Amino acid sequence: MLKVVLAIAAVCLLAGCSSDPNASSTKVDIAKVADVKSSFGPGFKVTDISERAIDPKLLAARKLPEGLTFDPANCAKVAVGPDMPPDLQGNMAAVSAEGDGLRYVVIAVETSKEVPINDPGTECSKVAFSGAQVRGAIEVVDAPHIDGAHTQGIHRVLQAVFGGGAHTGELYDYSAQFGDYQVIVIANPLVVPNQPVAKVDTQHARDLLVKAVAAVRS
Repeated sequence: MLKVVLAIAAVCLLAGCSSDPNASSTKVDIAKVADVKSSFGPGFKVTDISERAIDPKLLAARKLPEGLTFDPANCAKVAVGPDMPPDLQGNMAAVSAEGDGLRYVVIAVETSKEVPINDPGTECSKVAFSGAQVRGAIEVVDAPHIDGAHTQGIHRVLQAVFGGGAHTGELYDYSAQFGDYQVIVIANPLVVPNQPVAKVDTQHARDLLVKAVAAVRS
């Protein structure tokens, strides 16, 4: 479970959570992200991951399969993410909750320096990509306003061909960055045998972002 959360954190860092020059200097405690556990009802299985260091290798840019075609063609960098400083270090704490056919992961990250800006802008607010065995799309969605933080919402859909069939997955990624800190909420449906895929409760995910930022800043 920890490896999964760390990998998700790295992907979200690469998604382009950009900094706000007016970010608050309030003392931040990423361990307090655990306070959001009370946001989940009894039908959820909640896992608390205490504060620990992130392997810097997880913050490196992810290489996509060769031969992908992007639309718009000049928006490939949005999917890949910015290059990270080679000496970047970080710590994280997280909460994972599964229930109602959904998984939510709430992550608070502290990095040794601000990560690069990768704002997709209007032109790249929706990017489709396709290749021999994979295709998908990345789209900017509404994120809540949080004072003193840069917030962003991204919806990702990926379809890959393996094991003799096509497999589709999606996730919503909401992030807030303030200085050297980031709070990230990932929401995605679970694959439950003999059950339809649940619709992601995006409002709950947005609310979790607001609550998690308030918690780590308190």
